Amino acid sequence: MLKSIRDKIWKENSIQNKIKWIQAIMMVTILVMNLIIYQQINRTVQKIDAVFSSNVTINELSEKLERIQNSVYEYLNTKSSVALENYYRFEQEYRRQIEGLNNVNLDSEIKMLEKNIRSMSETYLDKTDETVQAKRGRNVERYKSSYEDETQIYNYIESYMYQLNNLRFHSNSENYQTLLRTMSVLELMSIVIIIIVCLICLFVAVLLIKDMIGPLGSLSVAANKVAEGDFNVEFPEVVANDEVGIVTNAFHKMVDSIKDYIEKQRVSMENEALMKERELSMEAHLKDAQLKYLQAQINPHFLFNSLNAGAQLAAMEDAEKTGIFVEKMADFFRYNVKKMQEDANLYEEIAAVDNYIYILNVRFAGDIHYEKIIGEDVENILVPSMILQPVVENAVTHGIRNQMDNAYITLKVEREARQLRITVKDNGEGMTQARIQSVMAGNAGQNAEEGDSTGIGLDNVMKRLELYYKKENLFSIYSEGPGKGTEVTILLPLAGGEENVPDIDS
Repeated sequence: MLKSIRDKIWKENSIQNKIKWIQAIMMVTILVMNLIIYQQINRTVQKIDAVFSSNVTINELSEKLERIQNSVYEYLNTKSSVALENYYRFEQEYRRQIEGLNNVNLDSEIKMLEKNIRSMSETYLDKTDETVQAKRGRNVERYKSSYEDETQIYNYIESYMYQLNNLRFHSNSENYQTLLRTMSVLELMSIVIIIIVCLICLFVAVLLIKDMIGPLGSLSVAANKVAEGDFNVEFPEVVANDEVGIVTNAFHKMVDSIKDYIEKQRVSMENEALMKERELSMEAHLKDAQLKYLQAQINPHFLFNSLNAGAQLAAMEDAEKTGIFVEKMADFFRYNVKKMQEDANLYEEIAAVDNYIYILNVRFAGDIHYEKIIGEDVENILVPSMILQPVVENAVTHGIRNQMDNAYITLKVEREARQLRITVKDNGEGMTQARIQSVMAGNAGQNAEEGDSTGIGLDNVMKRLELYYKKENLFSIYSEGPGKGTEVTILLPLAGGEENVPDIDS
């Protein structure tokens, strides 16, 4: 009956209320145990206080006795009313205190000493009263005799009090040690009891919490299986109407409601994924073909014209200059052929520009003034091949070709945070904004049959940069107008290390 009532109450309550009940039971249990332990400790402390209270009583009696003796002596010498008043006051206090001493015969040395002290104290007080009365009656012989008797009794009492105090001290010391041992045992028992109670409370709490949270664990297992795609999972049986039971029922209904929908969408999603995969594959192959096609565009006429210029130079000058020229030509075209299918270090790109400017200066009698400004720690950065020479070529062909007598070209490379800035600047014919927009839109392609061109125009460079880095707006052109020169800027993203790692599918 009680079990059924308990189960009913437990199942109908929320988890919050269950936790509150568990906390309340644990706190009340620990509080009751602490109160019991405190009561036992308090009793032991009271016994310890009682052990030494007897010594304090004897000391107080000794002090009062001494005050009576001193006040009698003072009165005999001075006959002072103050001394007499003190005597009567101390006498009354001493009489009240000795009433607490033993007054019967017992088989105890301590009790017998108390009886003797009490009897002698009563005799002593009678003698002191006799002495005071004789002094007041001016009977000198009598108060002297009485004072000597009371002094003798006083000394006896003091001696007995000293013996009693020693006996009580030894007895109390033994009792004190016994109480200390009892206190230690009580302390140990208190700790053990507290630990046992805490363990019992913890065990009960774990059982109760497990009873509450157990269904939640089963629900989490079912949820993980659903997350993995298994919608045929068995849900835990709901036995309580708490939060866990409500969540379990709601989750069960939710899973049932989406089973049909997922089944209907599965086929269409698989078809869509297959089509997307094919589309991405075609796009990757197309980009790869575009990249290889763009890299392969080089005009053979430039090679023929340059070699003809070398032949003419050989006829006009000695063989040494001709050898240098032909070597530069060979390096230039060897780099073009070698790097057509791979990336290049920045220093290789700069060397290709140096060779190109040297070849042009041979052809045009050294009229191109070329300056390069290269920052530190940039020459080993990987970049797409053949991106600098076409930009310099464009500056020569469309910028300074008609004013070679004072033409200059500046190549500047510097690192800026997580990007590399490359600038090619000339003082040539400049460009209008309409022309800049046309070039940036890819509508001003270079004629591959042009005799002084490698065949790789600016639109080629821009497209290859976009394909290589998968980013736009890496290339920009600036000019203040016709006759004011042109500045081309390339911003290349850096991967964060010494070398640039391109974001391109292999």
